[in-house]
Amino acid sequence: MEPIGTLGKVLLGAGALLLILWFRPGIKAAFEQSRQAKDKDWRAVLIPLLLVVLFVVLLIRFT
Repeated sequence: MEPIGTLGKVLLGAGALLLILWFRPGIKAAFEQSRQAKDKDWRAVLIPLLLVVLFVVLLIRFT
């Protein structure tokens, strides 16, 4: 495969910027909703994250 040229990089960056601007209202609302949450259940995030990390470590170890 050929490396991406300068014009391709510029277009890719512009596309990424447009996506960020397009999703910005939803991201802002999600952060605001997260700040207002009374019960922050960190275990619901940490346990799956820990399992994924453990799985990746096992894949690296046994490959």
